[in-house]
Amino acid sequence: MADQVIFKLIEEEIKRQSEGLEMIPSENHTSSEVLKALGSRLTDKYSEGYPGKRYYGGCEIVDQVEDIARDRAKKLFDVNHANVQAYSGSPANQAIYFALVNPGDKVMGLGYYFGGHLTHGLKVNFSGKLYNAVQYTTGQDGYLDYQAMAKLAEKEKPKLIFTGATAYPRIFDWQKLREIADLCGAWLVADISHISGLVVSGDHPSPSGIADVIMTTTHKTLRGPRGALILCNGKPSTPLKAVERTKDNLPTLIDRAIIPGLQGGPHNHQTAAIAVALYEASKPSFKEYGHQIVKNAKRLANNLLDKGYDLVTGGTDNHLLLINLENKKITGKEAEIALGKSGITVNKNAIPYDKRPPFDPSGIRLGTPALTTRGMKESQMDIIADWIDQSLANYRDDKKLAKIRSEIREFVKDFPLPS
Repeated sequence: MADQVIFKLIEEEIKRQSEGLEMIPSENHTSSEVLKALGSRLTDKYSEGYPGKRYYGGCEIVDQVEDIARDRAKKLFDVNHANVQAYSGSPANQAIYFALVNPGDKVMGLGYYFGGHLTHGLKVNFSGKLYNAVQYTTGQDGYLDYQAMAKLAEKEKPKLIFTGATAYPRIFDWQKLREIADLCGAWLVADISHISGLVVSGDHPSPSGIADVIMTTTHKTLRGPRGALILCNGKPSTPLKAVERTKDNLPTLIDRAIIPGLQGGPHNHQTAAIAVALYEASKPSFKEYGHQIVKNAKRLANNLLDKGYDLVTGGTDNHLLLINLENKKITGKEAEIALGKSGITVNKNAIPYDKRPPFDPSGIRLGTPALTTRGMKESQMDIIADWIDQSLANYRDDKKLAKIRSEIREFVKDFPLPS
């Protein structure tokens, strides 16, 4: 007998997504082709190692799958080496640390409460426990302060600098970040998890050829399954012998950090689904998709600014908005709950220099990747901005929120999930 309990919950989640507006900027809707690969019999196969160098027999098919995924990643991001085995973004970043620095070494990353990621040196994360992490911040205006970063790098002399963010609505100047890393001879890592789809579409500059290592998850703007890519340039992996930490040896260092350093067998169904997503991202239609994500985010931002909302940095250049709700006399937690009741899924989020605690911060974070996947454009952003405003203005009025939810259920019928 099928497990009706779990399958019923799966159907309920599909219903929740299809009847609401998914606006968490790190979420998206995959294609049916990606889902088909993810749910395939490839999940049954063990394949520790790399193509042509496995510890198990019967890997002739999964070798081809992984080679295709690697080749597609290299071409799409203009690098000569790609590792597609990392289980997700945090393990991928862990592998990068493992490859390039030693426990106790000084590392530097954007502070978590300023838009950085847990793995960029937060003290309660492995990156802040195993390594001597120092954190840079944004300025009071929410923009990265490159001058202050340079001073911190010269003072602290980290061996590795993580760049990229989870809640930063502006463009990263990779060349300035390279110059900062060179001030102290640090490795420069670009975590482009949030913006990789926009890098592919040309809506955000690429760090390829500038950063030493690039990491991206595959499930955000790239619109694939949950997984990660670690990208770099260098010479092909060498036989199993000691290698120095040099740029030429980056492919070997990264591959060895994944296995045998941190992981066992790769998830072959995930690798196949990543390969499908990369194929989709190589099509001209994906560039149009990336362009539309940004158009939608800018239109949404302008609407909310007109309604008196305080957007961190005053707007957006990418797929997300970070909103300071202090002037609206509502907390981020209250806003998340109210919008959820309306059928709009966002997440509470700290703002730079937030005076409130992280579990009940002053802001919310929202974005347009999933809405754009469903075919929504600028005119729909106008309507959604009104619903956001009405929901927050009436956050204690459950009847009003229920009415908005009903309106959204009707609205999204014209924008089904990918079939």
